[in-house]
Amino acid sequence: MAERIIPVVDHRVLSTAPDIPAELEAPTGLVADSLARPLHDLRISVTDRCNFRCVYCMPKEVFDKDYAFLPHSALLSFEEITRVAKVFVAHGVRKIRLTGGEPLLRKDIERLVEMLAGLSTPDGEAIDLTLTTNASLLARKARALKEAGLKRVTVSLDALDEKVFQRMNDVDFPVSDVLKGIDIAHAVGLGPIKVNMVVKGGMNDQEILPMARHFKGSPFILRFIEYMDVGSSNGWKMDEVIPSAEVIRRINAEMPLEEIEPNYTGETAERWRYKDDGSEIGVISSVTRAFCHDCTRARLSTEGKLYTCLFATQGHDLRALIRSGRSDLELSTVVANIWRRRGDRYSELRTANTDLTERAVRKVEMSYIGG
Repeated sequence: MAERIIPVVDHRVLSTAPDIPAELEAPTGLVADSLARPLHDLRISVTDRCNFRCVYCMPKEVFDKDYAFLPHSALLSFEEITRVAKVFVAHGVRKIRLTGGEPLLRKDIERLVEMLAGLSTPDGEAIDLTLTTNASLLARKARALKEAGLKRVTVSLDALDEKVFQRMNDVDFPVSDVLKGIDIAHAVGLGPIKVNMVVKGGMNDQEILPMARHFKGSPFILRFIEYMDVGSSNGWKMDEVIPSAEVIRRINAEMPLEEIEPNYTGETAERWRYKDDGSEIGVISSVTRAFCHDCTRARLSTEGKLYTCLFATQGHDLRALIRSGRSDLELSTVVANIWRRRGDRYSELRTANTDLTERAVRKVEMSYIGG
């Protein structure tokens, strides 16, 4: 096998400062991109740091002890994050997800949750506020997060077998602690909890059935995610992708399934349930069955860059506007104009021509804008 060349990651060059339009406009509650996709979801990365070194996200070969993470002064403050989030809500965002890195590493994250939980839509509806975590700190923080206003959590768990789990996350952290965090989060009311398993062929795909058996009949929704070519550091290759159709085939052969309707337009997961007990699983097929056509998600990076696609090669520097004294109306107009110009459909293009993934294209890292 040819040696993989792991590039040096410098996400800080992947941004441009947006221009302020001459004509400012108040938000109307709805803005659509060039493919008629509305803005509905905002994912906010609150830190670029993580205490795991998952092979598909922050491989240790790149994110080692000498890796220079962002200084605290570069991160958006909680007040700045809330200000930006309020602008997005005015444009139609109804769901906000906090990500990282590992978001629970951000000091006083409960205070940010409380600030964001106070936002509401123009018609007075509460925002669906969620958080994705590796659960390493979830057991101790779950109750405070719930009390601050967090609705639910999604937990990353790539295997039940201890050796496989640690091979995936490349740290010495026990599966039992993740499961404990899930149970405590459920007990305090952070639900329904989703459990995400990234499936990488030849590394953890033997865990598909054990994971399915474990969570079948539980109150938790297990979702299998195809190994994706996010960023430029994970050495992604198409032959390591286990298609979602194969995941469903393996499970269905032992535990019969039936497909069910999505909860809403633009939902990333295809939903299935077991025929005997009705409990739910899902598959996220960004590689083999791209869902770009109804993607409604924007991403705000740790240092305030707006990205309109998970596979983006360039961001838009909102922090520069905030810290140069621009008004909310100016910020709002910029966001609307960026979204209207959006034409991203990387996964559809990659699906049609997988050679795109082999080109020397620098994409923003997942640890910088969340999954």
